[in-house]
Amino acid sequence: MKRLTTLALALVLILTPGLLIAQKAPTKVTKVDINTASAKSLQALPGIGPTIAQRIVDYRRAHGPFKSVEDLKKVRGIGEKKLEAIRPFVEVRHRNIKPKTTNEGP
Repeated sequence: MKRLTTLALALVLILTPGLLIAQKAPTKVTKVDINTASAKSLQALPGIGPTIAQRIVDYRRAHGPFKSVEDLKKVRGIGEKKLEAIRPFVEVRHRNIKPKTTNEGP
């Protein structure tokens, strides 16, 4: 019995460092650019459903590109708590995008 306990302890000591290393391995998160993302892409963010995703797209079309992630708080339905939940997954890369106009003229 003592031999079995020693063997089990040895296995735990051998395998534990490998498990700890595996848990610390960094995972690359692809961030969503809020100035170019579609409503469908935005829905992949935690707490963002179809309604808020569409509000983000509509806000961007009406007001132009977001200058910072913080600007998302200007969208109805996004407060500090929701912003903090999605902040690790979003970014602003394209700031110089011209808003699409709906004016049809000569």
